[in-house]
Parts: sequence; structure tokens; C-alpha cells
Amino acid sequence: MRTYKNMRKMLLKSFLVLVIIITLPRFITFWYARKRTHTIETAPAQRVAIVFGAGLWQDGSPTPVLKDRVSTAVDLYFAGKVEKLLMSGDNRFVEYNEPGAMKDYAMQLGVPAEDIVLDYAGRRTYDTCYRANYIFGLQEALLITQQFHLARTIYTCNKLGIAGEGVIADKRTYSRKSVFYWNIRELPATMVALLQVHFTHPEPVLGPFEPVFPISTDTEN
Repeated sequence: MRTYKNMRKMLLKSFLVLVIIITLPRFITFWYARKRTHTIETAPAQRVAIVFGAGLWQDGSPTPVLKDRVSTAVDLYFAGKVEKLLMSGDNRFVEYNEPGAMKDYAMQLGVPAEDIVLDYAGRRTYDTCYRANYIFGLQEALLITQQFHLARTIYTCNKLGIAGEGVIADKRTYSRKSVFYWNIRELPATMVALLQVHFTHPEPVLGPFEPVFPISTDTEN
């Protein structure tokens, strides 16, 4: 009987430790992002909004979640809060072009093509933040995604050199099943994000420097 009780205590302690390990990163990022999270109305002005990919339908059109991210960025653009939109998504296959679909949708909403920049190698949140700084020369931006994803996004970008403020892109009521799934998925995803930012430092697909805004070469005499 004593052995059984000891085993139960040990299993309970192990379970509690596991819960803490899984949930603590989510709490850390949520706490970090709480004062950096805005609505469209309260968002500060920045020169660029980074829009994070969120999947396409089989016909290549953006999912409702992705449409909401793009339209939120478009609202910021027409409110005069950003000058450019950086569309970052996955394009590792010819038939799957997230940034292209995001651009097409933004143009349908009235944004001119010259104010849209495409990042074809934003395969995950970490890659988008890393490349926004390393490839596109950004040091600050508005970060556009749904609230369930925003804490990880804000934390990751800020730790990778982008002074980022998040803007909530929840423009419709999503199903409870989807919201529950997304939030559960964020637990391991956030744990991985903290490991990448602080320990493993993976290098995403890179390429030539393509600054969103031309860098001045003028020097004072």
C-alpha cells in the first residue's frame, strides 16, 4: 500500500512538473506581450506592418484566418499608420504561394502593388522575424496576427531584433473548436520558440539583403 501511495505521489509530481514546463513559456510570452498588444485603433504608427502567413485553401486562396490578417494590415495602411506591408509566408512549393495570395488579396482591398513587399521564406514565425531583420532591414514594425498567436510573435520578433508591437487580427468569431485547438497548439509551439530564441538559434533560409526602404548613403562633409 505504501509503495502504491509513493508511486501515486511521484506520478502526480511528475505530471505537475510537466504541466509547468509546457505552460510556463506561454505565460512568459503572454506577460511580455501584454503591454505591446493593440487594436487597429490603438496601434502606434510604424513604417511597416508584418503579416504572418496562415495557410491557403486547395485552390490557392487565403483561409479566413489569413484574410483577417491581411485585411487588418490593409486597415492600418489606409488609416495612415503604416507605409508598407511585408507579406511573409511559405512558398517552398510552386503550387503553394502564401505571400502571392496575400498580395493579391491586399490589392483587391485597394493597396497598390508598390507598397507590398513579399517574403517567400517565412515558413514559421521564427523565420519571419529573423528574415524581417536580417533580409529586409527592419528594426521596428507592427506585427499582424490573431490574438492566440500574438504573444509568441511579439516575443520572438523582439528577441530577434525587431521592436515589434502587435495588432490583433480577430475580425470575426472563429469556431470554439478551432480556437481551442489553436491555443493548445501554442503551448508546444511557444516552448519551441523560446528554445530557438535563447538556445538553438536555427538559421532560416537566407538570401541577399533586400531592405524595405532604401538605405541612405549620404554622408556629411
